[in-house]
Amino acid sequence: MKIGLFGGSFNPIHVGHISLARQLRKLAGLDEVWLMVSPQNPLKAQSSLLSDQLRFEMAQMALQGEEGLVAKDYEFHLPKPSYTWNTLQHLKADYPDCEFVLLIGGDNWALFHRWYKADDILRNFRIVVYPRKGSDFDTSVLPANVTVMETELLNISSTMIRERVRRGESIKECVPTVIEPLVRKYY
Repeated sequence: MKIGLFGGSFNPIHVGHISLARQLRKLAGLDEVWLMVSPQNPLKAQSSLLSDQLRFEMAQMALQGEEGLVAKDYEFHLPKPSYTWNTLQHLKADYPDCEFVLLIGGDNWALFHRWYKADDILRNFRIVVYPRKGSDFDTSVLPANVTVMETELLNISSTMIRERVRRGESIKECVPTVIEPLVRKYY
């Protein structure tokens, strides 16, 4: 099985995440995309994170009925901080018959050289990069196992959703209907 790993805080998950996961699943020829809810991103401040369990439960609810898209709390059970290299090593051991493909935004690709054991990840895993607004990089010098996939990105962010909730504004088109009450309650 070919499984795309789409990691993030999902604070909260939104329709942009889901749309992107759907597109990458098709474009990259993946059987599934696992949305890996991260308990802690080593490069981000954690102060505004909702609890791990609530973010995971909202992701599960948001993905109900989405073929080939699965919310995972796998990293919750790994040592923190949750470096991608550690996650990949554990996944390889736990799922030896699966091929894992890392799905990352152009903003993360620009910082990839700073990732823990980046060279080892590059040697051992396929990486699919999707461009993000404001993340320019030279596509002519990519390693052989790194592919850029042009995707349609929705102009939505978790930060924008949290700010709208604080201001009492609508988030109707931003999050799946099933999680809207929880997003309003907890953010």
